[in-house]
Amino acid sequence: MKNRKSKIENRKSARFLAIDLGASGGKCFAGVFEQGAFSMREVHRFAYESVSFHLPGRAGHPVERMVWDDTLIYANILTGLRAYRREVGKSLDAIGIDTWGADGQFITKDGDMLGKIYAYRDHRLDKMIDQVKARIPAERIYAITGIHFQPFNVSNQILWFVQNRKPLLISGARYVPVPSLFYYYLGGIIKVDSSWASVTQLMDAKSKTWSREILKKLGIPPSLLPGIVAPGTVIGKLQSEIAYAVGLNAASLVAVGAHDTASAFAAAPVDDPREALIISSGTWSLVGKLVPEPITTPQAMAANLSNEGGIGNIRLLKNCMGGWLVHELRRAWRNADGKEMEWPELYSQAQSAQPFAAFIDPDNADFYNPANMEKAFGDYCRKTGQRVPTTRGGMVRMAYESLALKYRMINEDISAVCGQKTVQVHIVGGGSQNELLNQFTADALGLPVVAGPAEATAVGNIMVQAMGMGVIRSLRDALPIIKQAFPIKEFKPADTAAWDQAYVRFRKLIVI
Repeated sequence: MKNRKSKIENRKSARFLAIDLGASGGKCFAGVFEQGAFSMREVHRFAYESVSFHLPGRAGHPVERMVWDDTLIYANILTGLRAYRREVGKSLDAIGIDTWGADGQFITKDGDMLGKIYAYRDHRLDKMIDQVKARIPAERIYAITGIHFQPFNVSNQILWFVQNRKPLLISGARYVPVPSLFYYYLGGIIKVDSSWASVTQLMDAKSKTWSREILKKLGIPPSLLPGIVAPGTVIGKLQSEIAYAVGLNAASLVAVGAHDTASAFAAAPVDDPREALIISSGTWSLVGKLVPEPITTPQAMAANLSNEGGIGNIRLLKNCMGGWLVHELRRAWRNADGKEMEWPELYSQAQSAQPFAAFIDPDNADFYNPANMEKAFGDYCRKTGQRVPTTRGGMVRMAYESLALKYRMINEDISAVCGQKTVQVHIVGGGSQNELLNQFTADALGLPVVAGPAEATAVGNIMVQAMGMGVIRSLRDALPIIKQAFPIKEFKPADTAAWDQAYVRFRKLIVI
């Protein structure tokens, strides 16, 4: 990213490092407030994926286990700290870490790790939603947490551990959420911010504390979970030994919006939240609106909407399968060809493919973690009586058109639940650079789309650090900084009549 600058009224100087960990890689960004200006630049980027093991289970048959390599990620965080020292300087005011919104590690009282970190697509969770609902009614869980049911919810993960690894829950054992784990590695502190805690399906959405009722019904000891703090809280400092090793001072550790979606939404340049639909576009598409308080009505539950904790607000949203669909198509073709197809080539082929040839429901369970996404697409088309696209471009176009139409469907549900009409769509995150999908979204919804910033999660991460360290007063103060510092591109709707007709077909398909 270019070193873009923006004037700010506050003259305080401060330097921050945002560590942004996603489902397919990590990035480290330096953010500098100096002499009335703000600048941000990437200092380190690294790739990783969950790793699959096929090991014998109790019956002796191979069982796939998907795990994260936290050692690799931590080593790259240290590399990022050293890169900051070389490229920016030896002085660092604070560090903030955001991650995907699931998974964690269990540690003993002595700090020993109780196994590897399972990845959220691991198949042990496939039937855990039913296990949770068997212990507490779904309506009650939603009324308390405002979170809808997903296989990867931490409620499912910890219940599975209690059921299957109970002997490991020795006296003093702790559950450490993924972002908290890396704060723990850096500063020896275990806290979790309310944005990440909110998506576990274990936090009371109104009180922002762990729900004793849910923990009791699921058999989860309250002492297992870390304390919850507000985003912007200074929770510790970089351990002196680590600071010395990387050549920096003992910078403050600030709990940001540790759920990456919270940080991304915080960076959306929204003038009036009541009129904006925000899409954090990446591996997942998080589609939602900012509302002042949780909405846990039966209508919201029926629409499968989640109330995720934000920075002084609530993100009323729905998880939608996002870039994962095409990412997995690309991976299947890489395995077949022995080389990676470049993204511009994929977009070009999709652009020239036949429009509206077939549709998929992006959130169909068959696409959650298939062995081969191309085959899964074909099977779905045949099952729903549609002709299977015969080209790779056709497959990609089908995925993106279906995503755009699903965004429209979600927007209708959210607008009905909160009573707020959408006037403009804001797409942030890495997916905001996908101009084809951006245009499809504008066309499908019949609304202007504003795309950017691409690195919204890192931007939001840094702005919350700046709040916590007193550099800016609120996220409202951050909006003009963001607008001036980062490129924003607008896409206007076109050919909406054809998309309206496609939407009628799409809605009938979703009912199947």
